[in-house]
Amino acid sequence: MTSAAGDSCTPLRPSPDVAVFSSPRLRVSASPLLLRVLNLGRRAYGPTVELQHRLVDRVARGGRPCLLLVEHDPPVITLGRRADGRNVLASPAELARRGIELTRITRGGDVTWHGPGQLVAYPILPLTVTGLNLHRHQRNLEEAVIRLLERHSVRAERIDGLTGVWVGGRKIAAIGVAARRWVTYHGVSLNVDCDLAGFGLIVPCGLHGREATSMRQLGLTVSLDEVKREFVEEYRRLSDLPLP
Repeated sequence: MTSAAGDSCTPLRPSPDVAVFSSPRLRVSASPLLLRVLNLGRRAYGPTVELQHRLVDRVARGGRPCLLLVEHDPPVITLGRRADGRNVLASPAELARRGIELTRITRGGDVTWHGPGQLVAYPILPLTVTGLNLHRHQRNLEEAVIRLLERHSVRAERIDGLTGVWVGGRKIAAIGVAARRWVTYHGVSLNVDCDLAGFGLIVPCGLHGREATSMRQLGLTVSLDEVKREFVEEYRRLSDLPLP
């Protein structure tokens, strides 16, 4: 099964910049699974995708589910499987001049930007064990961001017919997920303190007239490390929260 809407991890030897958080328990069906959380720090997009594929294979063989947390550096523009290349507004030469990578990938959705100051979370979860489908998985990611922002007195919401999380009509978090061998990969990106000019180089998610925002633009001063921990806590709590 390969679709898009996006092991034990112990054999992997984390590099020195990888911190392993204490693992929350993710309750699925009648029994808990131990979710391993890997903080990758700043990392280029290509190697992170390769890591996701390796972990997908391990989880498909019965290994431990993982949640990867990362900032992508250098910045990258990614196009989903059905993305319209015309939604990238800058030329390849201009992107190269700015040090921005461009890549087409297997997740759902159109085009988005990733870069420093943005939290990207990639859950590697077995759908057959958790009882999830891609829609429910996507809604869980959205809900985790909504609850995180509520901690900071920000009222975030979903918009009917669109994916992601929005504040005042501006997008603060993008969702693009996929599954292979019944295991999820790709995930959610939350704009914390990133350079929003990157979104001006694209039509974000293929939606004309929709702007991006960030926690910083909303007046919040919060470190990315703090946001990572809050996201993990909210994602863990969703284990007992039924969503429509």
